[in-house]
Amino acid sequence: MKQDLDANDVEPDVDVLIRRRIRGLRAARGWSLDALAARCFMSPSTLSRIETGHRRIAVDQLVTLARALGTSLDELVETPNAGDVVIRPEPEETPGRTTWLLSRESPGGVTIAKMRITEDFDPGDERRVHPGNEWFTVLSGTALVHIGDHSHVVEAGEAAEFSTLVPHLIEARGGPVDILTIFDRDGERAHLHEH
Repeated sequence: MKQDLDANDVEPDVDVLIRRRIRGLRAARGWSLDALAARCFMSPSTLSRIETGHRRIAVDQLVTLARALGTSLDELVETPNAGDVVIRPEPEETPGRTTWLLSRESPGGVTIAKMRITEDFDPGDERRVHPGNEWFTVLSGTALVHIGDHSHVVEAGEAAEFSTLVPHLIEARGGPVDILTIFDRDGERAHLHEH
């Protein structure tokens, strides 16, 4: 049995926010109404009326929409936090590497960090392997990325993306390198907590 959200259950501002999030997430993925509707097993006209506020949203529709959009129900209905939006990262230092976490813990498990790696960094002989993918861009300096049996030079302004199921290691080449990286949960554990 579908339970519709009553006007008394959801404040108008939150209702508008949810509808904007649905439309915004759909647009960010480049999906038409038809594409998202097919993923949600609803008609495009129903989805259009939900997005424009001409139809009340059923709770089970919210769950289905959140899954299809790759987010959680909590994130979809979360009210804006008017608190402090500024992140003040504290450096975490190990010999040859300094890390600044640039994101708060997210339910999706994505962590954004800035790393400075110097030639003093000694990772040992072991290249890491863990589930997931890694992405980084070089802000300044030059990185040397070892992936399996291959090495790649990544200069400032360039980016690299690779499967972390392949043994990998990032080092500085010719001086310090600053990188901006995005980790999933497995990558965060492997790179930020095991050293």
